Amino acid sequence: MTVSGDVCAGVETMPTLIAVCRHLADVCMTRILSRYCIAHQGVRFLHSASINNKPSNRTAIEVGARCVVGGQLQVYPDGGRISIGECCFIGPGTRIWAGELVEIGNRVLISHGVNIHDNISHSLSAQERHQHFVEILERRNGALGSVPKQRIVIEDDAWIGFNAIIMKGVRIGKGAVVAAGAIVTKDVPPYTIATGPVAQPTRNSLP
Repeated sequence: MTVSGDVCAGVETMPTLIAVCRHLADVCMTRILSRYCIAHQGVRFLHSASINNKPSNRTAIEVGARCVVGGQLQVYPDGGRISIGECCFIGPGTRIWAGELVEIGNRVLISHGVNIHDNISHSLSAQERHQHFVEILERRNGALGSVPKQRIVIEDDAWIGFNAIIMKGVRIGKGAVVAAGAIVTKDVPPYTIATGPVAQPTRNSLP
């Protein structure tokens, strides 16, 4: 079996075509999602990104200059705010859901598959939980109501590893590192590395 030069040339150009298509998809997504938030200069939404918010509620989500967002940003209809500083990266598959406030500083790196939730998503009451589920299915409301929520703060220069989980009421200090797969239920001091199924500061990171 012989392969012609034209076929080989076509195969070689495939990566370039794919890169161009992805770039165009990112450009389109950036234009679309910028209608649902305040996006400062140089913000780029990847084709994997999404925003759950109403255009009339744009100020509830603010993304600082030169950020790259590949994950999901969601605020609930009865409140919630997301504030992201400058030069941050939010990886694909990451979910940031705010019922009160998720505040992210500058130069924060958040890898893929991270969950950051300032609430527990549903009521502890079975009856209320079912009602909430029905409202979401019927797109009627989906408001959190009395569901417990508490702000999350991630300070400048922090790094959150892939598949980490950041729970409500947590502050992650400046320059701190949260290891991949860690579950953060307590504050992480500045310039420390938190590891383990329930994240514990184990040693210092570097300024």
